[in-house]
Amino acid sequence: MSIIRWCSILGLMLVSGLLLPAAQAGDSSSLRPPQWATPVGSQYNLNQMTPTLYRSTLPDSNAVPLLLKLNITTVINFQPDADSSWLSAPGIKQVQLPYRIGRVDDADVLMILRAIKDAEDKGSVLIHDKQGTERTGLVAAMYRVVVQGWTKEEALSEMMMGGFGDNTHFKDSIRYMMQAPVDKLREALASGACSTNPYATCAVRSWLKSASVE
Repeated sequence: MSIIRWCSILGLMLVSGLLLPAAQAGDSSSLRPPQWATPVGSQYNLNQMTPTLYRSTLPDSNAVPLLLKLNITTVINFQPDADSSWLSAPGIKQVQLPYRIGRVDDADVLMILRAIKDAEDKGSVLIHDKQGTERTGLVAAMYRVVVQGWTKEEALSEMMMGGFGDNTHFKDSIRYMMQAPVDKLREALASGACSTNPYATCAVRSWLKSASVE
């Protein structure tokens, strides 16, 4: 990544704490880029990213009628706790993909993006964690960059200043995004590879499995 792009991202980190409160204090509709996720209702910090992808905080059973109305057929949860405590609608599939934000790697991102894309083939998708900021924020940003072709600066700007919650805990997300090999991630996502690293644990396991079959 060029020095200019590094400076742009670091600048976003420094000013986001000032810009977001200012935008939230008044009418921010003229400041909010139209391509950013848009709020849906006033609960669960539910936002629509694309025609088939939504993000939120942890919902509860009262959210189920809304999810059905939005034709959401898959809920992907990044928490250790399952959604079965609040979600029992037979028409909504539950997918649990917890990961540690401080130890996220390319294999985690590819697994999650692949799950989202597969689910989108069947209907609309909701991604969430408890607060809807760190884990969900990183996944949303990587979806923007890898799947939709946004720049890292554009995705980080939405992640930190989009009004999705406390924007002071994105250090690990920013660290990962700064070094994420976007082109390699796209190639791996398209090819079905589990990681951009041929020596990653998942890749070695796959090789060992195929070797034992032969």
